[in-house]
Amino acid sequence: MAKIQMTTPLVEMDGDEMTRILWKMIKDELICPYVDLKTEYYDLGLEHRNETDDKVTMDSALATQKYGVAVKCATITPNAARMTEYNLKEMWKSPNGTIRATLDGTVFRAPIIVKGIEPCVRNWEKPITLARHAYGDVYKNTEIKVPGAGKAELVFTAEDGTEIRELIHTFKDGGILQGIHNTDKSIASFAKACFNYALDTKQDLWFATKDTISKKYDHNFKDIFQDIYDAEYKEKFEAAGIEYFYTLIDDAVARVMKAKGGFIWACKNYDGDVMSDMVSSAFGSLAMMTSVLVSPTGVYEYEAAHGTVQRHYYKHLEGEETSTNSVATIFAWTGALRKRGELDGISELMEFADKLEKATVETIESGRMTKDLALITSLKDVTICNSQDFIKEIRKTYETL
Repeated sequence: MAKIQMTTPLVEMDGDEMTRILWKMIKDELICPYVDLKTEYYDLGLEHRNETDDKVTMDSALATQKYGVAVKCATITPNAARMTEYNLKEMWKSPNGTIRATLDGTVFRAPIIVKGIEPCVRNWEKPITLARHAYGDVYKNTEIKVPGAGKAELVFTAEDGTEIRELIHTFKDGGILQGIHNTDKSIASFAKACFNYALDTKQDLWFATKDTISKKYDHNFKDIFQDIYDAEYKEKFEAAGIEYFYTLIDDAVARVMKAKGGFIWACKNYDGDVMSDMVSSAFGSLAMMTSVLVSPTGVYEYEAAHGTVQRHYYKHLEGEETSTNSVATIFAWTGALRKRGELDGISELMEFADKLEKATVETIESGRMTKDLALITSLKDVTICNSQDFIKEIRKTYETL
Protein backbone atom coordinates (compact mmCIF):
# COMPACT_ATOMS: atom_id res chain seq x y z
CA MET A 1 0.00 0.00 0.00
CA ALA A 2 1.34 3.46 -0.95
CA LYS A 3 2.20 5.74 1.92
CA ILE A 4 0.04 8.80 2.63
CA GLN A 5 1.74 11.87 1.16
CA MET A 6 2.21 15.12 3.10
CA THR A 7 2.58 18.52 1.44
CA THR A 8 3.64 20.70 4.40
CA PRO A 9 6.01 19.51 7.12
CA LEU A 10 5.20 19.29 10.81
CA VAL A 11 7.57 20.94 13.24
CA GLU A 12 8.97 17.99 15.21
CA MET A 13 10.39 18.73 18.66
CA ASP A 14 12.27 15.76 20.10
CA GLY A 15 12.69 15.47 23.85
CA ASP A 16 14.27 13.68 26.77
CA GLU A 17 14.70 10.38 28.61
CA MET A 18 12.07 7.64 28.35
CA THR A 19 9.69 9.71 26.24
CA ARG A 20 12.51 10.20 23.70
CA ILE A 21 12.84 6.39 23.49
CA LEU A 22 9.07 6.05 22.99
CA TRP A 23 9.14 8.86 20.41
CA LYS A 24 11.37 6.84 18.08
CA MET A 25 9.39 3.63 18.65
CA ILE A 26 6.15 5.39 17.76
CA LYS A 27 7.60 6.87 14.57
CA ASP A 28 9.22 3.60 13.48
CA GLU A 29 6.30 1.31 14.31
CA LEU A 30 3.12 3.37 13.96
CA ILE A 31 3.71 6.34 11.65
CA CYS A 32 6.50 5.90 9.10
CA PRO A 33 5.17 2.56 7.74
CA TYR A 34 1.97 4.37 6.70
CA VAL A 35 2.87 8.04 6.19
CA ASP A 36 5.61 9.60 4.08
CA LEU A 37 6.43 11.72 7.10
CA LYS A 38 7.71 15.23 6.47
CA THR A 39 9.00 17.14 9.48
CA GLU A 40 11.30 20.04 10.27
CA TYR A 41 13.24 18.47 13.14
CA TYR A 42 14.44 20.23 16.30
CA ASP A 43 16.26 18.40 19.07
CA LEU A 44 15.00 19.82 22.37
CA GLY A 45 16.84 17.19 24.38
CA LEU A 46 18.55 18.90 27.32
CA GLU A 47 22.06 18.17 26.07
CA HIS A 48 21.42 19.82 22.70
CA ARG A 49 19.61 22.73 24.29
CA ASN A 50 22.70 23.26 26.44
CA GLU A 51 24.99 23.08 23.39
CA THR A 52 22.95 25.76 21.59
CA ASP A 53 22.46 27.97 24.68
CA ASP A 54 18.77 27.05 24.30
CA LYS A 55 18.56 28.81 20.92
CA VAL A 56 17.07 25.62 19.48
CA THR A 57 13.94 26.08 21.62
CA MET A 58 13.27 29.53 20.24
CA ASP A 59 14.04 28.31 16.72
CA SER A 60 11.44 25.54 17.11
CA ALA A 61 8.83 28.03 18.33
CA LEU A 62 9.47 30.35 15.39
CA ALA A 63 9.24 27.38 13.00
CA THR A 64 5.88 26.52 14.56
CA GLN A 65 4.68 30.03 13.78
CA LYS A 66 5.84 29.52 10.20
CA TYR A 67 4.29 26.10 9.54
CA GLY A 68 1.27 26.29 11.87
CA VAL A 69 1.47 22.80 13.42
CA ALA A 70 4.02 21.20 15.74
CA VAL A 71 4.34 17.98 17.72
CA LYS A 72 6.48 17.96 20.86
CA CYS A 73 8.03 15.23 22.99
CA ALA A 74 8.23 15.71 26.77
CA THR A 75 11.30 17.68 27.87
CA ILE A 76 13.27 18.30 31.06
CA THR A 77 12.99 21.61 32.90
CA PRO A 78 16.26 21.49 34.86
CA ASN A 79 16.64 21.96 38.60
CA ALA A 80 19.86 22.00 40.63
CA ALA A 81 20.22 18.21 40.43
CA ARG A 82 19.85 18.27 36.64
CA MET A 83 22.46 21.05 36.42
CA THR A 84 24.98 18.64 37.90
CA GLU A 85 23.75 15.52 36.09
CA TYR A 86 23.93 17.12 32.63
CA ASN A 87 26.81 19.53 33.35
CA LEU A 88 24.70 22.47 32.20
CA LYS A 89 25.97 25.98 31.51
CA GLU A 90 22.94 27.37 33.31
CA MET A 91 19.53 26.30 34.58
CA TRP A 92 17.67 26.64 31.28
CA LYS A 93 14.03 27.72 31.37
CA SER A 94 11.10 25.43 30.66
CA PRO A 95 10.85 24.77 26.89
CA ASN A 96 7.07 24.71 27.27
CA GLY A 97 7.16 28.16 28.87
CA THR A 98 9.34 29.57 26.09
CA ILE A 99 7.16 28.10 23.35
CA ARG A 100 3.96 29.18 25.11
CA ALA A 101 5.20 32.76 25.50
CA THR A 102 6.43 32.95 21.88
CA LEU A 103 3.14 31.65 20.47
CA ASP A 104 1.03 33.59 23.02
CA GLY A 105 -0.80 30.31 23.47
CA THR A 106 -3.41 28.70 25.70
CA VAL A 107 -3.11 25.08 26.83
CA PHE A 108 -6.08 22.78 26.30
CA ARG A 109 -6.02 19.41 28.05
CA ALA A 110 -8.59 16.62 27.80
CA PRO A 111 -8.72 13.00 29.01
CA ILE A 112 -8.71 10.06 26.60
CA ILE A 113 -11.79 7.99 27.34
CA VAL A 114 -11.29 4.20 27.40
CA LYS A 115 -13.71 1.49 28.55
CA GLY A 116 -12.32 -0.21 31.61
CA ILE A 117 -10.71 2.99 32.91
CA GLU A 118 -13.78 4.55 34.50
CA PRO A 119 -13.75 8.08 35.93
CA CYS A 120 -14.23 8.49 39.67
CA VAL A 121 -17.20 10.78 38.95
CA ARG A 122 -19.67 8.21 37.68
CA ASN A 123 -21.78 10.60 35.54
CA TRP A 124 -18.80 11.80 33.45
CA GLU A 125 -19.39 10.21 30.04
CA LYS A 126 -17.46 12.56 27.75
CA PRO A 127 -14.09 14.32 28.13
CA ILE A 128 -13.91 17.62 29.99
CA THR A 129 -11.36 19.91 28.35
CA LEU A 130 -9.51 22.33 30.63
CA ALA A 131 -8.35 25.62 29.07
CA ARG A 132 -5.77 27.28 31.31
CA HIS A 133 -4.61 30.86 31.00
CA ALA A 134 -0.84 30.57 31.18
CA TYR A 135 0.21 34.08 32.17
CA GLY A 136 0.35 36.16 35.33
CA ASP A 137 -1.47 35.82 38.67
CA VAL A 138 0.49 34.01 41.41
CA TYR A 139 2.93 32.57 38.84
CA LYS A 140 4.41 36.04 38.28
CA ASN A 141 3.83 37.40 41.77
CA THR A 142 5.94 39.68 43.93
CA GLU A 143 5.97 38.91 47.65
CA ILE A 144 7.06 40.66 50.82
CA LYS A 145 7.45 39.20 54.31
CA VAL A 146 6.16 42.02 56.49
CA PRO A 147 8.54 42.41 59.45
CA GLY A 148 6.27 44.39 61.78
CA ALA A 149 3.77 47.21 62.18
CA GLY A 150 3.26 49.51 59.20
CA LYS A 151 1.08 50.50 56.26
CA ALA A 152 0.92 48.53 53.00
CA GLU A 153 -0.20 50.29 49.82
CA LEU A 154 -0.79 49.35 46.21
CA VAL A 155 0.78 52.03 44.01
CA PHE A 156 0.69 52.53 40.24
CA THR A 157 2.89 55.27 38.76
CA ALA A 158 1.93 56.33 35.24
CA GLU A 159 4.50 57.37 32.64
CA ASP A 160 3.64 61.04 33.30
CA GLY A 161 4.38 60.58 37.00
CA THR A 162 0.80 60.61 38.28
CA GLU A 163 -0.05 57.97 40.87
CA ILE A 164 -2.97 55.74 41.78
CA ARG A 165 -2.67 54.65 45.40
CA GLU A 166 -4.82 52.22 47.40
CA LEU A 167 -4.42 51.14 51.02
CA ILE A 168 -4.04 47.37 51.27
CA HIS A 169 -3.76 46.93 55.03
CA THR A 170 -2.47 48.58 58.17
CA PHE A 171 -0.36 45.98 59.94
CA LYS A 172 -0.19 45.96 63.73
CA ASP A 173 2.50 43.29 63.64
CA GLY A 174 4.16 40.93 61.12
CA GLY A 175 2.48 39.36 58.09
CA ILE A 176 2.82 38.80 54.37
CA LEU A 177 2.06 40.67 51.14
CA GLN A 178 1.60 39.46 47.58
CA GLY A 179 1.29 41.50 44.40
CA ILE A 180 -0.11 39.92 41.23
CA HIS A 181 -0.85 41.30 37.79
CA ASN A 182 -2.20 40.51 34.35
CA THR A 183 -2.50 42.37 31.04
CA ASP A 184 -5.52 43.10 28.85
CA LYS A 185 -3.55 41.84 25.84
CA SER A 186 -2.84 38.45 27.44
CA ILE A 187 -6.42 38.05 28.63
CA ALA A 188 -7.73 38.90 25.15
CA SER A 189 -5.39 36.34 23.57
CA PHE A 190 -6.61 33.75 26.08
CA ALA A 191 -10.23 34.54 25.26
CA LYS A 192 -9.73 34.32 21.50
CA ALA A 193 -7.86 31.02 21.80
CA CYS A 194 -10.74 29.59 23.87
CA PHE A 195 -13.42 30.80 21.45
CA ASN A 196 -11.50 29.51 18.43
CA TYR A 197 -10.89 26.11 20.04
CA ALA A 198 -14.58 25.80 20.98
CA LEU A 199 -15.53 26.46 17.36
CA ASP A 200 -12.82 24.09 16.13
CA THR A 201 -14.03 21.22 18.34
CA LYS A 202 -17.77 22.11 18.32
CA GLN A 203 -17.97 22.20 22.11
CA ASP A 204 -19.68 24.56 24.56
CA LEU A 205 -17.35 26.93 26.40
CA TRP A 206 -17.63 27.74 30.10
CA PHE A 207 -15.62 30.52 31.74
CA ALA A 208 -15.47 31.07 35.48
CA THR A 209 -13.79 33.50 37.88
CA LYS A 210 -14.63 35.03 41.29
CA ASP A 211 -15.80 38.45 40.12
CA THR A 212 -18.20 38.89 43.07
CA ILE A 213 -15.19 39.15 45.38
CA SER A 214 -12.52 40.42 42.96
CA LYS A 215 -14.61 43.22 41.48
CA LYS A 216 -11.80 44.70 39.36
CA TYR A 217 -9.21 41.95 38.72
CA ASP A 218 -11.49 38.99 38.03
CA HIS A 219 -14.24 41.21 36.66
CA ASN A 220 -11.79 42.46 34.03
CA PHE A 221 -11.40 38.87 32.77
CA LYS A 222 -15.17 38.51 32.62
CA ASP A 223 -15.63 41.80 30.74
CA ILE A 224 -12.90 41.13 28.16
CA PHE A 225 -14.30 37.66 27.43
CA GLN A 226 -17.83 39.05 27.03
CA ASP A 227 -16.78 42.01 24.86
CA ILE A 228 -14.78 39.78 22.49
CA TYR A 229 -17.57 37.21 22.35
CA ASP A 230 -20.24 39.81 21.53
CA ALA A 231 -18.11 41.57 18.92
CA GLU A 232 -16.47 38.61 17.15
CA TYR A 233 -17.90 35.23 18.09
CA LYS A 234 -21.60 35.40 19.06
CA GLU A 235 -22.93 34.80 15.55
CA LYS A 236 -20.31 32.09 14.87
CA PHE A 237 -21.28 30.22 18.06
CA GLU A 238 -24.98 30.44 17.24
CA ALA A 239 -24.34 29.17 13.71
CA ALA A 240 -22.30 26.26 15.11
CA GLY A 241 -25.01 25.42 17.65
CA ILE A 242 -22.69 25.81 20.63
CA GLU A 243 -22.93 28.00 23.73
CA TYR A 244 -20.65 30.34 25.66
CA PHE A 245 -21.52 31.36 29.18
CA TYR A 246 -19.85 32.87 32.22
CA THR A 247 -20.45 31.72 35.77
CA LEU A 248 -18.81 31.99 39.18
CA ILE A 249 -16.01 29.47 39.84
CA ASP A 250 -18.08 28.09 42.76
CA ASP A 251 -21.01 27.38 40.46
CA ALA A 252 -18.74 25.96 37.77
CA VAL A 253 -17.25 23.42 40.19
CA ALA A 254 -20.70 22.31 41.28
CA ARG A 255 -21.93 22.04 37.68
CA VAL A 256 -18.85 20.13 36.53
CA MET A 257 -19.35 17.46 39.18
CA LYS A 258 -22.92 16.86 38.01
CA ALA A 259 -22.34 17.25 34.26
CA LYS A 260 -21.84 14.50 31.68
CA GLY A 261 -18.81 16.25 30.12
CA GLY A 262 -18.23 17.19 26.51
CA PHE A 263 -17.41 20.87 27.07
CA ILE A 264 -14.45 23.24 27.52
CA TRP A 265 -13.89 24.79 30.94
CA ALA A 266 -11.75 27.94 30.74
CA CYS A 267 -9.96 28.99 33.92
CA LYS A 268 -7.54 31.60 35.16
CA ASN A 269 -3.97 30.44 35.72
CA TYR A 270 -4.18 29.02 39.24
CA ASP A 271 -7.72 27.69 38.85
CA GLY A 272 -6.68 25.92 35.65
CA ASP A 273 -3.59 24.46 37.31
CA VAL A 274 -5.59 22.91 40.15
CA MET A 275 -8.70 21.92 38.21
CA SER A 276 -6.79 20.25 35.36
CA ASP A 277 -5.05 18.05 37.94
CA MET A 278 -8.41 17.21 39.52
CA VAL A 279 -10.02 16.34 36.18
CA SER A 280 -7.06 14.27 34.94
CA SER A 281 -6.83 12.33 38.20
CA ALA A 282 -10.57 11.73 38.33
CA PHE A 283 -10.54 10.42 34.75
CA GLY A 284 -7.66 8.04 35.47
CA SER A 285 -4.13 9.13 34.58
CA LEU A 286 -1.99 12.00 33.27
CA ALA A 287 -0.62 9.48 30.78
CA MET A 288 -4.12 9.40 29.28
CA MET A 289 -4.43 13.15 28.63
CA THR A 290 -4.16 15.05 25.38
CA SER A 291 -2.55 18.48 25.47
CA VAL A 292 -2.51 21.11 22.73
CA LEU A 293 -1.20 24.67 22.81
CA VAL A 294 -3.32 26.97 20.64
CA SER A 295 -2.37 30.52 19.69
CA PRO A 296 -4.97 33.22 18.98
CA THR A 297 -3.73 33.25 15.37
CA GLY A 298 -4.51 29.54 14.92
CA VAL A 299 -1.11 27.90 15.47
CA TYR A 300 -1.17 24.46 17.12
CA GLU A 301 1.46 22.58 19.14
CA TYR A 302 0.55 19.07 20.35
CA GLU A 303 2.31 17.27 23.21
CA ALA A 304 1.85 14.75 25.99
CA ALA A 305 0.64 16.21 29.29
CA HIS A 306 3.18 14.29 31.39
CA GLY A 307 6.94 14.43 31.99
CA THR A 308 9.92 12.47 30.68
CA VAL A 309 9.37 9.38 32.91
CA GLN A 310 12.84 9.64 34.46
CA ARG A 311 12.57 6.52 36.65
CA HIS A 312 11.76 4.28 33.69
CA TYR A 313 14.61 5.82 31.68
CA TYR A 314 17.17 4.88 34.33
CA LYS A 315 15.79 1.33 34.34
CA HIS A 316 16.03 1.30 30.54
CA LEU A 317 19.68 2.39 30.69
CA GLU A 318 20.40 -0.48 33.07
CA GLY A 319 18.89 -2.95 30.59
CA GLU A 320 15.75 -3.53 32.63
CA GLU A 321 12.36 -3.96 31.02
CA THR A 322 9.93 -1.06 31.33
CA SER A 323 6.19 -0.80 30.87
CA THR A 324 5.79 2.87 30.00
CA ASN A 325 2.46 4.27 28.83
CA SER A 326 2.89 5.87 25.39
CA VAL A 327 -0.76 6.76 24.76
CA ALA A 328 -0.48 10.52 25.34
CA THR A 329 2.57 10.72 23.07
CA ILE A 330 0.77 8.72 20.35
CA PHE A 331 -2.18 11.11 20.60
CA ALA A 332 0.19 14.09 20.31
CA TRP A 333 1.29 12.69 16.95
CA THR A 334 -2.25 11.91 15.80
CA GLY A 335 -3.48 15.36 16.86
CA ALA A 336 -0.73 17.07 14.89
CA LEU A 337 -1.17 14.86 11.82
CA ARG A 338 -4.93 15.37 11.85
CA LYS A 339 -4.55 19.15 12.08
CA ARG A 340 -1.92 19.11 9.31
CA GLY A 341 -4.29 17.09 7.14
CA GLU A 342 -7.15 19.45 7.91
CA LEU A 343 -5.14 22.59 7.06
CA ASP A 344 -3.70 21.04 3.89
CA GLY A 345 -6.92 19.35 2.75
CA ILE A 346 -5.49 15.80 2.98
CA SER A 347 -8.40 13.64 4.12
CA GLU A 348 -6.25 10.48 4.10
CA LEU A 349 -4.00 11.98 6.78
CA MET A 350 -6.99 12.87 8.96
CA GLU A 351 -8.43 9.38 8.52
CA PHE A 352 -5.08 7.84 9.43
CA ALA A 353 -4.97 9.82 12.68
CA ASP A 354 -8.52 8.74 13.53
CA LYS A 355 -7.72 5.10 12.77
CA LEU A 356 -4.53 5.08 14.86
CA GLU A 357 -6.35 6.58 17.83
CA LYS A 358 -9.09 3.97 17.45
CA ALA A 359 -6.48 1.21 17.35
CA THR A 360 -4.83 2.54 20.50
CA VAL A 361 -8.11 2.63 22.41
CA GLU A 362 -9.24 -0.78 21.15
CA THR A 363 -5.90 -2.34 22.15
CA ILE A 364 -6.44 -1.20 25.75
CA GLU A 365 -10.10 -2.19 25.74
CA SER A 366 -9.11 -5.69 24.55
CA GLY A 367 -7.04 -6.07 27.73
CA ARG A 368 -3.55 -5.35 26.34
CA MET A 369 -2.05 -2.43 28.24
CA THR A 370 0.88 -1.03 30.20
CA LYS A 371 1.32 -1.66 33.91
CA ASP A 372 0.02 1.74 35.07
CA LEU A 373 -3.35 1.07 33.40
CA ALA A 374 -3.49 -2.54 34.61
CA LEU A 375 -3.39 -1.19 38.18
CA ILE A 376 -6.56 0.91 37.72
CA THR A 377 -8.61 -0.97 35.11
CA SER A 378 -11.89 -2.73 35.84
CA LEU A 379 -11.17 -5.25 33.04
CA LYS A 380 -10.36 -8.80 34.05
CA ASP A 381 -7.47 -11.01 32.92
CA VAL A 382 -5.46 -8.22 31.35
CA THR A 383 -2.09 -8.68 29.65
CA ILE A 384 0.63 -6.30 30.84
CA CYS A 385 2.88 -5.29 27.94
CA ASN A 386 6.33 -3.78 28.09
CA SER A 387 6.93 -0.41 26.44
CA GLN A 388 7.82 -1.72 22.98
CA ASP A 389 5.35 -4.60 22.91
CA PHE A 390 2.44 -2.29 23.74
CA ILE A 391 3.25 -0.18 20.67
CA LYS A 392 3.55 -3.35 18.58
CA GLU A 393 0.15 -4.52 19.86
CA ILE A 394 -1.35 -1.22 18.71
CA ARG A 395 0.09 -1.82 15.24
CA LYS A 396 -1.46 -5.31 15.19
CA THR A 397 -4.82 -3.78 16.05
CA TYR A 398 -4.37 -1.06 13.43
CA GLU A 399 -3.74 -3.68 10.74
CA THR A 400 -7.11 -5.33 11.52
CA LEU A 401 -9.19 -2.14 11.22
